Amino acid sequence: MSSDLSDAIEWFQKEAAVGVIPTDTVYGLAALAKDKEAVKRLYSLKNRDNKPGTLIAANIEQLIDLGLKKRYLSAVDHYWPGAISVIIPCDNKLNYLHLGKFGIATRVPDNEKLRNLLIKVGPLLTSSANRPGKIPATNIRMAQQYFRNQVDFYIDGGDMNNNLPSTIIRVIDDVVEVIRQGAVRINS
Repeated sequence: MSSDLSDAIEWFQKEAAVGVIPTDTVYGLAALAKDKEAVKRLYSLKNRDNKPGTLIAANIEQLIDLGLKKRYLSAVDHYWPGAISVIIPCDNKLNYLHLGKFGIATRVPDNEKLRNLLIKVGPLLTSSANRPGKIPATNIRMAQQYFRNQVDFYIDGGDMNNNLPSTIIRVIDDVVEVIRQGAVRINS
């Protein structure tokens, strides 16, 4: 276990690596978005086969390089950086990420250390560090209780007990639909 987010760089270079990191909201399971085996492993740990995680990136260019459409990202770029995840439509070639939903929540985090990690490793697929039906981990001990030795590494970012998960929205024809109220309050 480490307390330096930059230590995750080496771990993410390993094939199919999944770890627990502090995000800008709560602790999250994280895998390189371009590593299909790591993504599959993350979804397996969360027992998910039809509920996509969230893509986090340093900037929209990383998301475009991954295969998301610039026109959708440019339309919501004003929300970032911040704790708002926006569901972006995506096509079939990213099915391993969106699990057949044809859209995935995306976010540029408002945390400089996390963005620096993302600059170095690329976009990450994340999901809150918890088991289905349990509260998200707000400290590293909770995450370790959930996942024990099933993940490759843990990065301790301290107590995140006062943090909320990101707000998740979808924008359709200039109408904002709130999927989940979280850290940023949005009135729909």
